[in-house]
Amino acid sequence: MRFPDRLAADANAIQHRLTAALDGRADEPVLHAMRYALNGGKRLRGFLVLESTRLHDLPAETALAAAAAVEALHAYSLVHDDLPCMDDDDLRRGQPTVHKAWDEATAVLAGDALQTLAFELLCDPALGSAEVRIGLVHGLAKASGAEGMVLGQALDMAAEMSPTPLDLDQVIRLQAGKTGALIQFSAEAGAIIAGADRKPLQGYARALGLAFQIADDILDVKGDPAKAGKRLGKDEAAGKATFVSLLGLQGAEARAAELIAQAEACLSPYGAKAATLIAAARFVIARES
Repeated sequence: MRFPDRLAADANAIQHRLTAALDGRADEPVLHAMRYALNGGKRLRGFLVLESTRLHDLPAETALAAAAAVEALHAYSLVHDDLPCMDDDDLRRGQPTVHKAWDEATAVLAGDALQTLAFELLCDPALGSAEVRIGLVHGLAKASGAEGMVLGQALDMAAEMSPTPLDLDQVIRLQAGKTGALIQFSAEAGAIIAGADRKPLQGYARALGLAFQIADDILDVKGDPAKAGKRLGKDEAAGKATFVSLLGLQGAEARAAELIAQAEACLSPYGAKAATLIAAARFVIARES
């Protein structure tokens, strides 16, 4: 199956799993806000969970709950990042952010509930033994908490208050947490489920996560807001240090291409079986949203 078709099929399967997880729950604003926050998106992180599972000769359906968990966790992070006390955005995935569609309190609570939904999904027996599920819970907690995504966001906010722009190493550290940690967990999830060596996928995911953020920085400069589904140009207007501001546009594009080459090289132990993950890496720096 071609990568775009695989990505679309996996996104559809993940959406169905998320919908099923919320079916039959109370008819309350916070539940409506959760469903709203889960709509749309490329589902790239969930795709990485499913494809890394296929890479280890397991049916993707085995990992569907983990893919949905990652997307629920990612949705929570977007809801909270968009809040006025954080990045203060009013548009996400082409629609008003949750705190604009409802209110700030509902957005906070919806984000909280999406985070806990992620760990509820990781309890699904279809994922494997209790040991496997504990490994997934531990991995997602580390990737999303004070050593991962939350740390990255905290560093980002601290940088906004600092009179001195971050240097390249500091930006790399920030983005390794804010963006890269969840991508890395997603790519390793299949190996966790299969009980296999994670090292090749770790190298792939580290390079992929950094390239993903560089591509975001490039889109913020030269992307089309209609295609991106969010406001662009905010980083430059705020004077934030980004890969583009530090490396220049051409330098950032060259660095992203180098990282994708590194990501592909890390997959060499898998041979032709890794073709779809290689296509995903190339997509990361060619995307328009």
